[in-house]
Amino acid sequence: MDRLTDNHNMTFCPENAAICNGTSCLMPPDNFNKILSTVLSATITTLLALVMFSLGCSVEFMKFWSHIRWPWGIIVGFLCQFGIMPIAGFVLSLVFNVLPLQAIVILIMGCCPGGTGSNILSYWVDGDMDLSLSMTTCSTIFALGMMPLCLFIYTKKWVDSNSIVIPYDSIGISLATLVVPVGIGMFVNYKWPKQAKIILKVGSITGGILIVTVAVIGGVLYKGSWIIDPKLWIVGTVFPAIGFTMGFLLAVMANLSWRRCRTVALETGLQNTQLCSTIVQLSFTPEQLGLIFTFPLIYSIFQILIAILFLIAYQIYKRICGKKVPVDDSLVSPYEQPNEGFVLDEKPSLYEKTKI
Repeated sequence: MDRLTDNHNMTFCPENAAICNGTSCLMPPDNFNKILSTVLSATITTLLALVMFSLGCSVEFMKFWSHIRWPWGIIVGFLCQFGIMPIAGFVLSLVFNVLPLQAIVILIMGCCPGGTGSNILSYWVDGDMDLSLSMTTCSTIFALGMMPLCLFIYTKKWVDSNSIVIPYDSIGISLATLVVPVGIGMFVNYKWPKQAKIILKVGSITGGILIVTVAVIGGVLYKGSWIIDPKLWIVGTVFPAIGFTMGFLLAVMANLSWRRCRTVALETGLQNTQLCSTIVQLSFTPEQLGLIFTFPLIYSIFQILIAILFLIAYQIYKRICGKKVPVDDSLVSPYEQPNEGFVLDEKPSLYEKTKI
């Protein structure tokens, strides 16, 4: 009950008070943040679908399908996504000796599939867009079975995995907002290739702006939840860095070309933080959320910051050492496609070596 007093020590109730009894007023609940969050979520989902449509304009169906038929890159990404990341989350939880509740949210983040932000940044680092989009699609599909399995394996030390709610509807929505727009973009690229290039350029810039905007809005919207355990800040910083690094190293060991190594690194480090937030909200009480809810946002911000630093370093390297050279189809995989950027001297993949 809020008691409100004017400058003359006379009590009054505001017009929107639900109950007014003398000097005490009961105010209606403030649903502004909830409404704002719902509106922003719908808006961002729509914009993200448009961005994925534009990125789909860089993909040819046969090259995309070739990654499904010969899924070496997808297999490497799968091992990174559902092998390295859950193990990294488990080890970080033990090393920093976090609370059981905090360990669970770290593991949930590690078990999530790749986010669509990786597709946008893969374009800007001259990655393999066919591989990037096929990896994101497949990891989202695999998440339907791998998330429950990974959580069952790694959370037994702290909690019964049955208490964690997997929002299959949210995974389905993520898959729909990825596959449908990309499919339409691929069709546009097939029918109107010149217009597709224009759409791609506009969409890639819009996507970059959208990534930064989401991080800023999230920070403002949940500004009251920033006071959390410092250990979660450290884990939120280190975790995505481990994902980027280990993803890149595993891709190198798998003898993928450099552009695919960059792609796998981004796909591994950039998680679907929105899905993690949804799982956390469905699985824990409001009191428990106060201890952990901000972690997905912390991870999201630092994964974007690290990816942007990686992008800046790559662009600097490209300007200093890069040169624009023609693409020789006889020396590259038949399902590998440049994105109109500079093409650096690449190490040949195992497929390319055998073809030579």
